[in-house]
Amino acid sequence: MDSHSRAVAYLKVLLPLAALALLSTLFLISRGVNTDAVIPFAQREIEDRMKGQQVTAPFFSGTTAQGDEIMVTAALARPGGEGTPAVASDLSAEFRLADGGRITLASRTGAIHPGQDIARFTGHVTITSADGLVVETEELNTALSGLEANSPGPVRATGAIGKLTAGNMQISSKTEGGPVHMLFKNGVKLLYEPQQPER
Repeated sequence: MDSHSRAVAYLKVLLPLAALALLSTLFLISRGVNTDAVIPFAQREIEDRMKGQQVTAPFFSGTTAQGDEIMVTAALARPGGEGTPAVASDLSAEFRLADGGRITLASRTGAIHPGQDIARFTGHVTITSADGLVVETEELNTALSGLEANSPGPVRATGAIGKLTAGNMQISSKTEGGPVHMLFKNGVKLLYEPQQPER
């Protein structure tokens, strides 16, 4: 038997033995499994989730009978029960009007009362119209069946015409399918700020 054949015969035995030695060393050196793994949630978050059902990042879209598109999103929503409305946090909504206009809305919290056809937005409610008018209030009640809303409390508005304050505000169309208007009422004050012409 020549030296090459002898070397091949030795390697046929040594290589599998070396592989077995490596595998056994791997199992002997490997660390034990940690059974006390930490769940990647804060204790407060776990308690909040255990209190009731919730939906993360819900999304709703629909169209009114007049052809206006409505899109609403929230960070978190909890379903309502008997006598309690469904509630949501960090709400934002966009209304694309059939006549080409657009209104956006944002609030910290909100609740839906289907039996009363009302959605209530609360906590620093901001309404922005397509022409750049920004209205702020603490509460806004909107209809679920159409584009109609009112603010029972005071409102502040800023836009191209200046700064405006009023006791309350109403959003509606005067005729069915007509253009949507913002009507400010009860002690309306306007500080007119004419735009300076550019030189």
